Amino acid sequence: MHTCGLGAKVGKLTLKTTDMETIYDLGQKMIESLTKEKVQAGDIITVDKATGKISKLGRSFTRARDYDAMGAQTRFVQCPEGELQKRKEVVHTVTLHEIDVINSRTQGFLALFSGDTGEIKAEVREQINCKVAEWREEGKAEIVPGVLFIDEVHMLDIECFSFLNRALETDMAPVLVMATNRGITRIRGTQYLSPHGIPIDLLDRLLIISTSPYEDKEIKQILKIRCEEEDVEMSDDALTVLTRIGMETSVRYAIQLITTANLVCRKRKGTEVDVDDIKRVYSLFLDESRSTQFLKEYQQEFMFNELAENMDTN
Repeated sequence: MHTCGLGAKVGKLTLKTTDMETIYDLGQKMIESLTKEKVQAGDIITVDKATGKISKLGRSFTRARDYDAMGAQTRFVQCPEGELQKRKEVVHTVTLHEIDVINSRTQGFLALFSGDTGEIKAEVREQINCKVAEWREEGKAEIVPGVLFIDEVHMLDIECFSFLNRALETDMAPVLVMATNRGITRIRGTQYLSPHGIPIDLLDRLLIISTSPYEDKEIKQILKIRCEEEDVEMSDDALTVLTRIGMETSVRYAIQLITTANLVCRKRKGTEVDVDDIKRVYSLFLDESRSTQFLKEYQQEFMFNELAENMDTN
C-alpha cells in the first residue's frame, strides 16, 4: 500500500517498491484524494483499500535533490520493501448506547451530535445484544464492562432497587459501586427497615467495604495534593495547621480554606501561604460546629425564634 511513483495516465496508480511494481485502477474519490494531498512522483503514500483514504507520508530518499526547492516541512522517508499489500487491524471503541442510537431508525447517526437520542426501543436493544454476542463468539469484539457509581444510594426507592437487581443479571452489566452513610433505616417507598436502606435481597449480592476516618498523615497528603491541583504554594507550618483544622472539623472544610487563604496571601503581595493566612480565613469562615454554637448563643436575636421554641416544646 505504498508508492513512490504516480502513473502518467489519469485513473492509474503505479505502486513501486524496490523489488516489484503494480498498477491499480483508481476511482473518482481516490483521484480527488490524490489531488487534495498534492501527490506527485516520488511521494510515499498509504492507500486504505476499504475506505479509499490516501495519506501522504513524505518523499522518497531516492528523489532527494540539492537543487529542488522544498519547504522545511518536507519529510524524507525510506521506500518500503516487500509486499505492497499489508493487513492492518483497526480497533474501534464504542459504547452500547452509541450502537443503539446509530441503529435506531427514528434517530440515526446525527443524534449522537445533537444529543436528542430519544428512547431506544426494546427490539433494537435486543437485536444489538444478539449481534454483539455473535461478534464475541467470533472473536471480533470484546466487552469491556463499565463502572456505575451511585452515591447516596439510600435515596433510591424500592422500584429503583428492583430495576438494579434485574439489570445486574445481564451479561453486559457494568460494575456497580454504591456509597451510603446510613445505618438501619427505612427503604424509601416502603415501611420496612433495612441496613443502609437497601433491600436484603440486593444487599446479599453486594460486597460491603467499611471505611474508617482519615488519620493526620492521610489528611495532610490529601491537602498537599489539593494545593498542587490549585497551584497554591503553602509552607510546611501552614500545612500542619490546616491538617489540624481538618482533624478537628472536616476535610471538606479544610480544603475550602486553601483557596481563600491563597486570596489573603495574594492581597498582602505574598508568594506562599503561611500560618497567619490560615488563621485569618479560619476566623472569617465558620465550620459546622462553630456555626451551631453561634446559633445557640444568639438564637434570641434571630427572627421566628419563638416559633422554633414552641416546636421544641411540643
